Amino acid sequence: MSSGEENNGELLERLLDQPGNGNCVDCGAADPTWASYTLGVFICQSCSGLHRNITFISKIKSVLLDPWSDTEVEFMTSMGNNKAKAKYEQNVPAFYYRPTHADCTLLREQWIRARYERNEFVCVEKQEPYSTGYREGFLWKRGKDKGQYLSRKFILSEREGVLKYYNKQEAREPKAAMKISTLNATFQPTKIGNAHGLQLTYLNNSSTRNIFVYHADGKEMVDWFNAIRAARFHYLQVAFPGASVTDLVPQLTRNYIKEGLMEKTGPKHTEGFKKRWFTLDDRRLMYFKDPLDANARGEVFIGSTDNGYAVLPGLPCSIQGRHWQFGITIVTPERKFFFACETDEDQKDWMAVFHGAVNRPMLPQEYAVEACFKHKS
Repeated sequence: MSSGEENNGELLERLLDQPGNGNCVDCGAADPTWASYTLGVFICQSCSGLHRNITFISKIKSVLLDPWSDTEVEFMTSMGNNKAKAKYEQNVPAFYYRPTHADCTLLREQWIRARYERNEFVCVEKQEPYSTGYREGFLWKRGKDKGQYLSRKFILSEREGVLKYYNKQEAREPKAAMKISTLNATFQPTKIGNAHGLQLTYLNNSSTRNIFVYHADGKEMVDWFNAIRAARFHYLQVAFPGASVTDLVPQLTRNYIKEGLMEKTGPKHTEGFKKRWFTLDDRRLMYFKDPLDANARGEVFIGSTDNGYAVLPGLPCSIQGRHWQFGITIVTPERKFFFACETDEDQKDWMAVFHGAVNRPMLPQEYAVEACFKHKS
């Protein structure tokens, strides 16, 4: 390595200490060690792999391992992450999802392509696919019974306040109309077994209903996701006129707090323990026979300690039957629920998220959810 290259390497490392450069410009991961010398940004290793899909725009080098020319270092010095964000993120809609390093590859790749390849946040007219309040198209939807994926027509109408889908193209009446007020969308590539897999949930007669969809085109799927977020954003602005954008954005869509297998026993506590797939969505603990079931077998509302809820490690001695060793007891004002985890680590993870729920004061709207649970039981 020449002395010039060595000096350039030192200059680059110093650039990483400047404001904005200490985190990946695309996903926010700490301590990026890669850079695009054509865009002038510092990125993490994971995002560097996604930049390699747009080599006609972004060319990548390692900050620590590759040689850098004087011209390349000068450009990196003149740009940097903060200036790049100002250039490429001039008009990002408040509802548009900004992925983090914890998000799936699809969301991060389409965010990168939207910024640098399609210039969606510089040319506002390019945002029409997800910002107009209306969208229709075909998605592959998982069948409720046999589990095969079938092409179904979906229509999102902000004006009507629903996302509808039709079993037959010529059908006049939708098979389901999901109210935007209760609709959630979360990418679940591993669970669904498709890199573009999206899980839609909504409330049907106060019970959660799941729909699993995907599209072969990644941009199409992310556009649907952001169209749903846009519709939710405008609904919430009307429903809560005094709320700030900062308050509303976290409510547009949400990832589940935790999912995984546990065992549970029935309400009489005399039945044997059965293995179930559990999903914790805010304060709703739902359980399914299969992770891709359309409807939950049951739901448990987890309120706060102020309202008579508690989470305890272990199970009462009176609980008989074969079950996994690491128990959890959830106490509600009406009854106790008993669960068992396979490992000590699983128990600790579930206990942590349950404690996060019971230690958080209930919001006014959560009392209405609690009332629905009590009415059903």
